[in-house]
Amino acid sequence: MLKIKRIGVLTSGGDAPGMNAAIRAVTRAAIFNKMEVYGIKMGYEGMINGDIVQLQSQDVSGIIQKGGTILKTARSAHFRTPEGRKQAYENLKKFNLDGIVVIGGDGSFTGASILSQEYNIPVIGIPGTIDNDLFGTDYTIGYDTCLNTVVEAVDKIRDTASSHNRIFFVEVMGRDAGFVALEGGLATGAEVIMIPEVKNQMSELRDFLSKRAKLNKSSIIIVAEGSDEGNAYEIAKKVEPEFPQFDIRVTILGHIQRGGSPTCFDRVSASRMGVAAIEALIDDQKSIMIGLSHGQIVHVPLNKTVKTHKGVPKGILDLAHILSI
Repeated sequence: MLKIKRIGVLTSGGDAPGMNAAIRAVTRAAIFNKMEVYGIKMGYEGMINGDIVQLQSQDVSGIIQKGGTILKTARSAHFRTPEGRKQAYENLKKFNLDGIVVIGGDGSFTGASILSQEYNIPVIGIPGTIDNDLFGTDYTIGYDTCLNTVVEAVDKIRDTASSHNRIFFVEVMGRDAGFVALEGGLATGAEVIMIPEVKNQMSELRDFLSKRAKLNKSSIIIVAEGSDEGNAYEIAKKVEPEFPQFDIRVTILGHIQRGGSPTCFDRVSASRMGVAAIEALIDDQKSIMIGLSHGQIVHVPLNKTVKTHKGVPKGILDLAHILSI
């Protein structure tokens, strides 16, 4: 006999392509297992405000290919307070919800973990963030799509850079983690990649530009927005007076990295994780994240995902160094 009869599902934090595929999978897997499903709109804000609606199978039809999230998303300062979480829990009780599936990143999982501990409600996390910075999973939903967007954009920038022998500083998302910059830079043949995890990269950049001055060739410098040396505009401003011979331009890719139709990989990964989240609830799991490790579904404690730092692989850093010569 199922202990879980009614579940809620929400998306929280920054949107990521593939979130809709995860919502679809959670909804249909729950219905398949004779549960009722309720969509919580606008993340934890919707939980606090009681913005909760029942979802049927047809409600998630035709959304697997769409970016963003049909449930909308928001960051909630009120949920960070005990009073806000109490109000949220009262609404969960009002709708008789026995478990919650949270699709989001580390901030979303921090809130989910606290809620689960305070009110002993089963919470399952599905990693949805373009940054790929959650410990315990090789990939997060949206990361692959984001990378493909970066590659397409930088390839186009490369065409115009080579036509004019320009130096382009291209800023990508990654306030605290350099996964997008590192792998995006590798895939586009960037000459220099600047990420938060590597400190004091200005000397490396200056050495590269000094050598490049003799070749009179175009270059692409990929900069993560959280680089230790500043953002792309700040870095370009530092080196421009030193290398007046270069025609230096800056491009900020910005929020185009969040949007767009999810790739096949993100759709399939989101679908697998969504079904696994329902299976975890049926199996009486609490306060865990569904992850992917070496292609297999894994369960990771929520508090471990937010407390443990996920570093960029040294092998990928070494690869970038070798190929930059």
